[in-house]
Amino acid sequence: MNARYSNPDNHPKGPWKATPLHAKSGSAKAKGFSFQFKNGFVWRPPSGTFPRFSEESLRRMDENSEIWFGQGGTSQPSRKTFLSELSNTGTPPLTVWLSSDVGHNHEAKTEVKAFNPDDVFATPKPERLLQRILHIATSPGDLVLDSFAGSGTTGAVAHKMGRRWIMVELGNHAVTHIVPRLRKVIDGDDPGGITAATGWEGGGGFRFYRLAPSLLEKDRFGNWVISKEYNAAMLAEALCKHLGFTYAPSQDPAEYWRHGYSTESDFVFVTTQSLTYDALKKLSEEVGSKRSLLVCCKAFNAKEDSFPNLTVKKIPHSILAKCEWGRDDYSLKIANLPEKVDFDEVAEPDASKRGKAAAAALPLFDNAEDEA
Repeated sequence: MNARYSNPDNHPKGPWKATPLHAKSGSAKAKGFSFQFKNGFVWRPPSGTFPRFSEESLRRMDENSEIWFGQGGTSQPSRKTFLSELSNTGTPPLTVWLSSDVGHNHEAKTEVKAFNPDDVFATPKPERLLQRILHIATSPGDLVLDSFAGSGTTGAVAHKMGRRWIMVELGNHAVTHIVPRLRKVIDGDDPGGITAATGWEGGGGFRFYRLAPSLLEKDRFGNWVISKEYNAAMLAEALCKHLGFTYAPSQDPAEYWRHGYSTESDFVFVTTQSLTYDALKKLSEEVGSKRSLLVCCKAFNAKEDSFPNLTVKKIPHSILAKCEWGRDDYSLKIANLPEKVDFDEVAEPDASKRGKAAAAALPLFDNAEDEA
């Protein structure tokens, strides 16, 4: 495309090409428009067209020798469009993308077989197609979201192109297809697709998260209650995430109340029991004066400030403002990203902890230790 630009009049702005001063559409107010250039030429848009520029713009271009009247100086005027003033993003994409340029389904299935030969995804997309799309829509370092990740082509291509990415998949494809594929990409063991075209040799990493069911739900009276899908361990871990504590249950039976911590002396205790005054008093004595404890319970029979080392909260009330509850759409307000997890634990999750969705997320190019 650059070869179409030249500089026959040695203009100081460099190479240019002649472009029309008229357009196919415009304002009805422009009817009868005419403009006289400094060389005396009176220009009017051809019949059925409209002026592309205002009188002020035409005058400015005329003064800056940015109007071309042909080699002899008597041709219909055109604007000099300078190559130096165009963006470096390339030309507008073509309407038709041929399979020779962006691949086809057979090529895509061959790419998928490279990491999962036993279960070829039914409708994969070729990496070259995703490369074209991401090239048009993004720049290196941008964040690419694919909320229907399928076989993970988007993440693989984005990773090779130096983009950050988030993929979400409701099915089991996150485990059977996406993770194996991204591991090969990170290890530099994925010679197919756009690997050669991008010069990809491996690197980066990602984290794998499982989306849990909604923690709270409304009962038949319209009150917020804990979801029946949560057991005691899941509830404690979820509360730690939402309240900013690190989930680390104590292995000492005597300190059953240590479910997580925020500092060396500040802890959290989660229970579905209704705590009496006597139960809270005993808990306060066990915690001691040098430590503090946030108690999240179903209900309690004491004033909130009865014990200086305890802060007592009802579970629904303590977290209602953290997220939107009882929804299964994409309107969630994410308050805290989870801690990184060990993929070996995620790949074979405890059935009691299995959530509704799985996601592979964010390549961390500056930290190879964060590979799954």
